[in-house]
Amino acid sequence: MHSMEKWLILLILLYCPCFTAPTNAEGQALLELKAGLRESTDLLGTWDPNLVEPCTSWSHITCNGGHVTAVHLESMGFSGILSPRIGELKYLSILGLQYNHISGNLPTELGDMTNLQNLNLSNNDFTGHIPSSLGQLSNLQYLVLKNNNLSGEIPPSITKISTLIEVDLSSNDLTGQIPETLFERPEYNFSGNKLNCGSNLQRPCASSLNSNSGGSKSKVGVLIGSIGGTVVVLTCFIFLLWKCRWLRYRKEIFVDVSGEDDRKISFGQLKRFSWRELQLATDDFSEKNVLGQGGFGKVYKGILGDNTKVAVKRLTDYHSPGGEAAFLREVEMISVAVHRNLLRLIGFCVAPSERLLVYPYMQNLSVAHRLRELKPGEKVLDWPTRKHVALGAARGLEYLHEHCNPKIIHRDVKAANVLLDEDFEAVVGDFGLAKLVDARKTHVTTQVRGTMGHIAPEYLSTGRSSERTDVFGYGITLLELVTGQRAIDFSRLEEEDDVLLLDHVKKLQREKRLDAIVDGNLKQNYDAKEVEAIIQVALLCTQTSPEDRPTMTEVVRMLEGDGLAERWEEWQQVEVIRRQEYEMMPRRFEWAEDSIYNQDAIELSGGR
Repeated sequence: MHSMEKWLILLILLYCPCFTAPTNAEGQALLELKAGLRESTDLLGTWDPNLVEPCTSWSHITCNGGHVTAVHLESMGFSGILSPRIGELKYLSILGLQYNHISGNLPTELGDMTNLQNLNLSNNDFTGHIPSSLGQLSNLQYLVLKNNNLSGEIPPSITKISTLIEVDLSSNDLTGQIPETLFERPEYNFSGNKLNCGSNLQRPCASSLNSNSGGSKSKVGVLIGSIGGTVVVLTCFIFLLWKCRWLRYRKEIFVDVSGEDDRKISFGQLKRFSWRELQLATDDFSEKNVLGQGGFGKVYKGILGDNTKVAVKRLTDYHSPGGEAAFLREVEMISVAVHRNLLRLIGFCVAPSERLLVYPYMQNLSVAHRLRELKPGEKVLDWPTRKHVALGAARGLEYLHEHCNPKIIHRDVKAANVLLDEDFEAVVGDFGLAKLVDARKTHVTTQVRGTMGHIAPEYLSTGRSSERTDVFGYGITLLELVTGQRAIDFSRLEEEDDVLLLDHVKKLQREKRLDAIVDGNLKQNYDAKEVEAIIQVALLCTQTSPEDRPTMTEVVRMLEGDGLAERWEEWQQVEVIRRQEYEMMPRRFEWAEDSIYNQDAIELSGGR
């Protein structure tokens, strides 16, 4: 080879863009995944082809030991196809692509990801057969392919997966026989297909855990709601049922119960900050930098050394018998919840007697601030933005309840905990923190965490929180969005009106006084039908009995215009009967009825 040719090759190696990035098989596979998913905006802008080390700075993924272990791309509006290169992510344990518009066939290469534990491709437009290669996923626990256009038979190879806890293939176009052993799984749903199950056959199409909702959630709350008795009996029943489920399916961990002690701690892209870094960023935690304060501690605005703006939450009332390790395990649980409508955890700090969490700074602060604490020059939230915020917050909570593994119960849903980014996109914050500060307690707790007016009745009376507890708080948040008012306002006493916002709105809604409900700051600039629909959703969410409330998945659908009319009509019929019974009730029992419907007003929440 001539010297001139050597120089030419050297120059190509130095300056050709295709050689500037290090080679990384997982990074290349993710780039192929991105290329197949068409998007209107650059939601995956951090997936830089010139920096093919995804664990350094790429969003929507989680890493462990330098390998990609989770991909969270749910509810992001993707279309396109699922690239076969996805199979090269050999260490992947979670793949979440639900609630998009992805089409085409399911690649057989999905079966190459033998570490996969949670595969959720639901609510897309996939067609073709379910690949038999899925039977190779020997560690799979959750297989959710519902609401697609899949056809053909269920491959018998799936029965080889002994670890399966849930299989949901509902609402497709599947035909033929259901492998017998799939009926033995704890949770299954084959409804909405042309399969051999149903009322005229020997097998139900859905397990009892799935039959009412079609989702992948625990129905402990519904079971408890159907059983009368004292608080002591309820507590024992809940404990025994939880203990039984934990022993049988250890890997399904709920944040509101004690987790396993031997889980390997991995933090992916989380940064461990030093105390000095955060002290400098917040100007020694100066009061002038306080963004807010709640039951979990103060939040400070901070500026890191690279000029990145952050929000630093300094936890108070923190107790953990397991010390730093226990705290880190809970931080890891929070960090796996990655969704566009959830506040992303950047990092944490552990110092003597101090626990701090670091989040991105939200430019437009909280919904509560925008409704009631505007500063000069700040604009009132218009109606289209409020409607968009309502849907975004619902999607975030739905992800916590239905699609996050481990599942997370928020326990303090309110307008102050719904933040707004630079585009006024709703971002739910403070989720999972109740577990961090109540580490010594189980889900049955003597200290109720929450805010007056937002706390569900059953949480006050039993100390037990559930997904339906969050649904109640979300319903009150909807009323805050519509009215601009606080959940409790004692000034209404002067007008002999209801202190609780819920009771106040119920009264005006019965009187059909929509104009008196809607925030006066909107100055009549709203769609009356849309406002009425959101009020209806809010009242459905705040029913006294938790089992009567919709799930967050159902809430999202109703906000999108699916099923609200039917649910509202049912509720109205029940309400008429209840009011008739109340009016016929002897006066000596009126005090009892008042205490049932107004216990939110007389109980105080812990830690607030």
